[in-house]
Parts: sequence; structure tokens; C-alpha cells
Amino acid sequence: MPIKKFPAARGAFLALLAAVLFGASTPLVQRVGFHVGAWMTASLLYAGAAIMGLLLRSPATKEASLQRRHWPRLLLMALFGAVLGPAALAWGLQHASGTVASLLLTLEAVFTILLSFLLYREQISRRVGLAIVLLTVGGILLVFDRAENGTVQVLGLVTVLGATLAWGLDNTLSRALADIDPGQVIFSKATVGAVCSLLIAAIADQMTLSLASGIGLLLIGALGYGLSLRFYLLAQRAFGAARTGSMFAAAPFIGAAIAFGLGERGNSPLLVTGAVAMLAGVVLHIAEQHEHEHTHEMLEHEHAHTHDDGHHKHTHESMQVGIHSHPHIHETCTHRHPHVPDRHHGHSH
Repeated sequence: MPIKKFPAARGAFLALLAAVLFGASTPLVQRVGFHVGAWMTASLLYAGAAIMGLLLRSPATKEASLQRRHWPRLLLMALFGAVLGPAALAWGLQHASGTVASLLLTLEAVFTILLSFLLYREQISRRVGLAIVLLTVGGILLVFDRAENGTVQVLGLVTVLGATLAWGLDNTLSRALADIDPGQVIFSKATVGAVCSLLIAAIADQMTLSLASGIGLLLIGALGYGLSLRFYLLAQRAFGAARTGSMFAAAPFIGAAIAFGLGERGNSPLLVTGAVAMLAGVVLHIAEQHEHEHTHEMLEHEHAHTHDDGHHKHTHESMQVGIHSHPHIHETCTHRHPHVPDRHHGHSH
């Protein structure tokens, strides 16, 4: 079977699905959790995600299982992504514009791209570099746009910015677990995050909430954090952490559009300019093309795969059809085709 001509298409589609679900959750969290403490909000969101993760677990024959060696990384992911990130976002949303806060979340892509380069040496081309500049400039304009609204509004946006950094760290750390069953990763990470946030909420006396708010935040967490994370992990598996993060930058625009639809107004020239700059950065990164001759060194690992993708040519006594998982070896080979920095294309340039 020939290697697919458009290797990024599947990853881009999965990342976009993740972006839609998470983007929709931001203005909804602001509305449903307005009178709920930040730590309690974080706990309920990830309790919902944990339930979704439990429902999404796959049989061991189809996906690689979580091992003891993965837990140190998973605990760090839970700390940044399921404790600090959602609590910072919840507090920020209670003190800032939902539209502006949603757009500011685009900077999560910038942190993810830069951290992916530092930790995994994922390539940053001129196009990607320009995209980072546009996203950053757009974020600065959004903060300046709200500076006249007082210190509390600015602090709210700075706290949202902190959430994007926490999730950027989470995204980068999760790249190494993208080959593991997403359901197991989501359930384990979300359970740790939910329990830790609940303990902090109890200490901070933030346990008060209505039944409607509790159910609403659980549902938002299940879809906007649990199911969204599954799509995000599968996208990372398909085309790397940096590109998944860039596609995920569409989420804030979805959130901003929903916030606008829910009645939030107050657009200004700076806000519109910042949004346009961020959108241009997302489009630039999505349009990236990359093809050259490259060599695959011998590699042994385990993950879900098929035998029609041009990279899995090993044989079985009884050839398996469709997606399956087991330890396997890739022989050394050199070829040329369009590719992205997925699990098989981490070569240097």
C-alpha cells in the first residue's frame, strides 16, 4: 500500500474535533460555574472526564496498556493539566470577559510548540515561527484591550494565561503517552486531578454548589475535557505535539463565537485585530507542507497500528486485519514522502 499523500489530514481532523469540544466548554464553564469555587469547578470537570475515560477504555488487544513506568509522567500531567490549569481557568473566567479569555487560550498553542521544540526537537519552520509571532502579538493585543477595565480584569486574563502555560506543559508531556490507550490515560489523569482538586476545595471551603451546577459541570467535563482529550491524544499520535497544539488553537475562536452567541458583546478595534492575528497564525500553521528523503532507524515499540500505512511491514503467523496492538520491530529504511513529526518521524533536520 502506498504511503498516504496527505499524512496530516487525519491528525488535523481529530485535533479539530478536540478543539470544538474544548472551545465550547469555556463559555459554558463561565456560565454554569459562575458561583462555584475554582477548585470545586476543576474537580467536577475532571470527575466528568474520568467517567468518560472509563467508558472509552479499549481491550488490551487493540491498544497498548498503561504501565508502572508511565506514572511519574502521568502524575505531572495531572498536576499541570487537571489541577492547576482548570482551576486557573475557572478563576480567570470569573474575573474576565468570556470572549477575550477564550481567545487568549490560543496561546496554549505557542507554549506547546515551543516546549515541543525544546523537549522533542520537533521542527519549527519559518512558517511556524511566523505563526507563533502572530499568535503572541494577538494575545498581547487582547490583554491591552482590557487594561482600561481595571486590575481585576487584567489579573483574570493573566490567570487564564497561566492556565495556557499549564496546559502547554500537559500537552508536551502527554506526547510520550500518545501510544497508550487514550481511555486509560484519560481515566487515570482525570481521577488524580479530580481527587486533588476536591481535597483543595475542601481545605479552601469551596464545597458549596447547586445540583444544577454540579450536573452541568460534570457533563461539560465529560465532553469538553474527557472526549476532547481522547481526540487530542489520537491527534498527537497522528502528527505530533506541536501540530496538534496548533490545530487546537481553533478552540478559542469556537469559544469566543459561542460567548458572542450567548449575548456577550463589547468588541473593539484591538480585540478584532488581536483575533485576526491569532486566526492568521492558526491558518499559517495548518497550511504547512513538509517532504524530503529521510531514514528510519531500527525501532522496537508497541502501539495500535495497521499494516496498510507504509510503515508496518512486519508479518504475523495469522495476519491481523484492522487496528491491533503488540510489540513490533521497524527495520531500517530510507524513503521520501509527505510527513509530519508523528511517532515514526522524529528524525532531525
